[in-house]
Amino acid sequence: MRILLVGAGGVGGAVTRIAARRDFFEHFVVADYDGERAAAVAASADDARFTAARVDASDQPAVEDLLARHRCDVLLNATDPRFVMPLFRAALAAGVHYLDMAMSLSRPHPERPHELTGVKLGDEQFALAPEWERAGRLALVGIGVEPGLSDVFARYAADELFDEIEEIGVRDGADLTVDGYDFAPSFSIWTTIEECLNPPVVYERERGWFTTAPFSEPEVFDFPEGIGPVECVNVEHEEVLLMPRWIDAERVTFKYGLGQEFIDVLRTLHKLGLDRTEPVKVGDALVAPRDVVAACLPDPAALGDRMRGRTCAGTWVKGTKDGAPREVYLYHVADNETTMAEYGSQAVVWQTAINPVIALELIATGTWSATGVQGPEALDPRPFLDLLNAYGAPWGLREM
Repeated sequence: MRILLVGAGGVGGAVTRIAARRDFFEHFVVADYDGERAAAVAASADDARFTAARVDASDQPAVEDLLARHRCDVLLNATDPRFVMPLFRAALAAGVHYLDMAMSLSRPHPERPHELTGVKLGDEQFALAPEWERAGRLALVGIGVEPGLSDVFARYAADELFDEIEEIGVRDGADLTVDGYDFAPSFSIWTTIEECLNPPVVYERERGWFTTAPFSEPEVFDFPEGIGPVECVNVEHEEVLLMPRWIDAERVTFKYGLGQEFIDVLRTLHKLGLDRTEPVKVGDALVAPRDVVAACLPDPAALGDRMRGRTCAGTWVKGTKDGAPREVYLYHVADNETTMAEYGSQAVVWQTAINPVIALELIATGTWSATGVQGPEALDPRPFLDLLNAYGAPWGLREM
């Protein structure tokens, strides 16, 4: 397998260092708009299979040319969601497989945003599914940790743990702190603003997909391995748009443990218009307010040596098995001290990055084979979970 990775930020760097320990590929191109950053990430692998390139992720012809020049079989997108569609189309035009960790952007309903969906996450990608099927190539969308591993957990629960599912609820929480900062997001603030301030989507079998107000339906969820109780709220996320396509459940939700301070900051950004992506004129320059916010905050990828604690991603499932009620939480915990010591990557980006590498290995070996636009829950979960253990990143299951 010959791989093009577009995006050499925190997740892209972690992908590179994780992949360097595996032997399922022969060539790996690390590409980024910042050519020096791409070169540094490729060099960090200390492996002759890795090379670097500069590319603008919004320039579809340039990405197609890069894929052709390096004879790549697959494009792994590690950029933020703004660049999903040009990269998605470039892979389709070039006739290669495609993977991402976040899907095409949504647009709220213009009149009733907190009741009805508008353009949903991934709609633009699923609209091109017939073309991917005709091309005989796989577009595996949402294969990070959330979405990604959480979807694999849902498929595993449906296949092996339940006869009927009442609710699937993805729950994400952490006890991470960052020394020296009052406010320092552990993941891309651009993406965090997008998913947290957009109307959250909920799925119910009788209603289909519908929306609520941001930060709705707060609940306290008790996370495992010492993290403990964290208040979680509804957030827009891909799992709710993916799982009902392949898994029969009465209800699907996504709730994130943000914390009141984080919610207050996001609400203030929204109130001031600093979450906007449309450029505004400042003197002679045109700048997007959200880009200014991102530039003013520390790079999450550079915070690892200041971070303490663990992050937990998981899927809570409620239903019946053999006629009896059952409730489980399937989860994965990443400890920042461990990921920094072993990979030089902070826990949140490392936990995201390991999953597309596992998926690439399953595709390279033929264990996962499909065509069209597919979510992780469309494929056999057992090989993925077995390989996750083999990578030294064991997952857990808690009966509730």
